[in-house]
Amino acid sequence: MEKILLSHGGGGEEMNALINDIIFKAFDNEILKSANDAALLRLNSTNLAFTTDSFVVTPLFFSGGDIGKIAICGTVNDLLMVGAKPLYLSCSFIIEEGFSIDEFKQILNSMSKTAKKAGVFIVCGDTKVVPKGKCDKIFINTSGVGEVIKEINTINLGSQQKAKILVSGDIARHGSVIMQARDELGFESELESDCKPLNEVVLEILKTITPLAMRDATRGGLSAVLNEWAKFCKVSIKVKEARIKISDEVMGICEILGFEPCDLANEGTFVLAVEEKDALKALEILQKFDKNANIIGETFKDDKNRVILETIYGVERFLEPPKGELLPRIC
Repeated sequence: MEKILLSHGGGGEEMNALINDIIFKAFDNEILKSANDAALLRLNSTNLAFTTDSFVVTPLFFSGGDIGKIAICGTVNDLLMVGAKPLYLSCSFIIEEGFSIDEFKQILNSMSKTAKKAGVFIVCGDTKVVPKGKCDKIFINTSGVGEVIKEINTINLGSQQKAKILVSGDIARHGSVIMQARDELGFESELESDCKPLNEVVLEILKTITPLAMRDATRGGLSAVLNEWAKFCKVSIKVKEARIKISDEVMGICEILGFEPCDLANEGTFVLAVEEKDALKALEILQKFDKNANIIGETFKDDKNRVILETIYGVERFLEPPKGELLPRIC
């Protein structure tokens, strides 16, 4: 690897190689190597979670959201995935000279509205302005701190041989909306991004059961999450295509452009692994918030550490991790 490519930010194999082979080696420590969505910290008698993320979305505004809404949702949801209640966020802006004040206010209002919905406060931040041409309009970084309710490892399924895998809603809407917003398609639809904070549904889950693992299916989509679990937990996973909910609009976009829906990004949909005894209760809670939630498969032990998709025709194939650029600049 001699140079950074766009594919290194795409959520697939190339990004995993960059993180695991280069970044983790430079900052090697046990907390970092756990590869959770947020770091689990123990400070005296208080257990906290801490996370940070940067957002470089194009276009800045799209159906169902904008860069500001994603900045809040992304950080809040990463804290939730490790079993923490989000409390406080920081917010930093890198703004290109000449950026519209009206659009900046629109982004700030969106962030404020989303933060209130997620029950968090933006308590500190920073702003830098760079010369025209040195930044693409606006980049946002948010960091977050939350109080751990139940410590959940985002990628550790433990020793469960038959963990049930659930998805909290239909998939691939965010990636499809971004493609449509970039005028890569010649038509419009009423499709909206799934971008939203997941605090209500996740906190209710945590009150009732203890998940084995949770992960929001952002860059790389469902495929990335399942393949990470298979690789790091040394299990295989079998899912049924018929149980994975995909809207007709998303299917149409994927068929036209040749995308695998399981590879496309989500911004308000997460994947949940639970013990078999907890699966129906988890599904009941998920469906209170989204009727498209479903149990899609289960883990099993073999030495292949692979993800198998049973198609609607009953044929089995491997669900490979995403490769290549996919869609850059989506979150």
